[in-house]
Amino acid sequence: MFDKILIANRGEIACRVMRTAKRLGIRTVAVYSEADAGAMHVAMADEAVLIGPAAAAESYLKGDVILEAAKRTGAQAIHPGYGFLSENAGFAEACAKAGVVFIGPPVGAIHAMGSKAESKRLMEAAGVPLVPGYHGKGQTLEELTREAAVIGYPVLVKASAGGGGKGMRVVTEAAGLADAVASAKREAKAAFGDDSLLLETYLGRPRHVEIQVFCDTHGNGVYLFERDCSIQRRHQKVIEEAPAPALADETRRAMGEAAVAAAQAVDYVGAGTVEFLYQDGRFFFIEMNTRLQVEHPVTEMITGLDLVEWQLQVASGGKLPLAQEQLTRKGHAFEARLYAEDPAKDFLPAIGRLVHLAPPAENRHVRVDTGVRQNDQVTPFYDPMIAKLIVWDEDRDSALRRLRRALADYQVAGVTTNVSFLGAIAAHPAFGALEIDTGFIERYRADLLPPPAPVPALGLAFASLALLLWREEDGRHAAATSGDPHSPWHQTNGWRLNDDNHHDFRFVDAGEERRVTVHFVADGWSLDLPGQTLPARRATLSGTTLTAEIGGERRTASVVRAGFELTVLHDGHVWKIKLDDPSATAAEREGGDGRLAAPMPGTVVQVLVKPGDAVAAGQPLIVVEAMKMEHAIKAPAEGVVAAIHFKVGDAVAEGTELLAFEVKE
Repeated sequence: MFDKILIANRGEIACRVMRTAKRLGIRTVAVYSEADAGAMHVAMADEAVLIGPAAAAESYLKGDVILEAAKRTGAQAIHPGYGFLSENAGFAEACAKAGVVFIGPPVGAIHAMGSKAESKRLMEAAGVPLVPGYHGKGQTLEELTREAAVIGYPVLVKASAGGGGKGMRVVTEAAGLADAVASAKREAKAAFGDDSLLLETYLGRPRHVEIQVFCDTHGNGVYLFERDCSIQRRHQKVIEEAPAPALADETRRAMGEAAVAAAQAVDYVGAGTVEFLYQDGRFFFIEMNTRLQVEHPVTEMITGLDLVEWQLQVASGGKLPLAQEQLTRKGHAFEARLYAEDPAKDFLPAIGRLVHLAPPAENRHVRVDTGVRQNDQVTPFYDPMIAKLIVWDEDRDSALRRLRRALADYQVAGVTTNVSFLGAIAAHPAFGALEIDTGFIERYRADLLPPPAPVPALGLAFASLALLLWREEDGRHAAATSGDPHSPWHQTNGWRLNDDNHHDFRFVDAGEERRVTVHFVADGWSLDLPGQTLPARRATLSGTTLTAEIGGERRTASVVRAGFELTVLHDGHVWKIKLDDPSATAAEREGGDGRLAAPMPGTVVQVLVKPGDAVAAGQPLIVVEAMKMEHAIKAPAEGVVAAIHFKVGDAVAEGTELLAFEVKE
């Protein structure tokens, strides 16, 4: 076994690998960019090496710099995690030449499986069932158009390299193919440095079922059962579970054996995942990921194994700890991926400071894998994952109940997250009833992403009581520092100098003014809220935790304040509201002047209109690439383009006005 390893990654997966290494007594070396100098993975490591500026291309993707850090620190091996260099054959080859063990598969296996097209050709030769499609080397639009016509629409356009849903488009008719191909090529080139594509028949309602495989250098290969990763948005996984529900045992076995055969066909070593589409009792190979998957914890939860420990043991030349007949599974596990993103804005990544971060308590049923802490920044430079929430119980229904509770208890403020969206999936009757496939989110979009609603009376009540208690706390502090023990600020009965016993609060909620009047009464307060009056008693505030009896019910919430912005977190709900700022301009109060601005830092990759063009509401105007994903800036209403401020290739900062737009009267 190794004495010291370097983790060529950041965030959650770097911390995850370090936990196992430390448990085994292995020293760890972190690498970090300038943006990550204060990151959690840097603090966890025994040593840390600065490798470059914030941009991944100048830091975490600099294989030569990372190898130099390994040699300088005496690391015997490099664990690449997932993403970045984890499936980079050139980096694996460079490690071998430098005498540093790459904790992953051989170079040949990465080459073979790194190209979706090449891997499909190999699997076809090996007799593994494939989705009908085109995996050829011809990449002109004419060739792809001809092949798409042979396959038949709808067709799935897919980047041959990489994964994570990048460079992937569904095309329903021939007229849309050219735009889809151009967009997929751009996105694939930016994400993977390779714009080659393949085409597949688009299955109507498939499930995404994948097999965890493991092979060693002694000819042994096993599968550690399967995971269902069907709940996806934009072809990226959202909630995964193990084992895959409602599969016949013979199907599970056949998929597992096919996965091991696929791995051994390329002389695979280490951890890998063979992904299949499953529909109507049939399964089809789609790709193999030659690394540890993001969702590996659900497999660990049902097997009781540590897959990172297995990786280290195999990479150091050891045999697999268990044979196939010795592997068992127990219970059911879910993993939910918590991201800083806005589901209401087509899952646009969010950035900002994690002002408040309170995960549910961990125990044998609940696990939280994260790489961030409270007050850390979510930056535009890297994947905006906050954490992975993993739950386990004896059966699916029990595990799902734990997932719902844990999501309701997960509190994040400071950035927009998908926590409420995840909770909506977990609570949806169709999810509980196993009506799952890769189209689940789109099919139930109206249920999962309802239109924005005003902050309810309960949210306003929590916000008002918190403000009231903060004021009294400030007053008591002022009295204490004044040295006057008889100060009226020590009283909590509503006494006010030259005023009656009430407080008026003005909030702004989505541009609308919401007023709350708090009256002091003998046993507490009476809250005049929009549309109703509620009594409140016995309110206490400890840090951000507010407990009060409101409307005759004892309730608890967290209320987080950042400037004039308040975030109320209660039972899985996240309510954001602003305390009215008298210094704000009228335009600011009404939500701005309608400028079309960059939603986050990025690069302009398409300008689809010119000054003077008349456009319809919802028409795409400019496409900005951010975090290796394309985001179309659309017309908010029917109108005319007055001016365009940027050209293709220009970098833009968050909030920068991209074009001037005149709404039609």
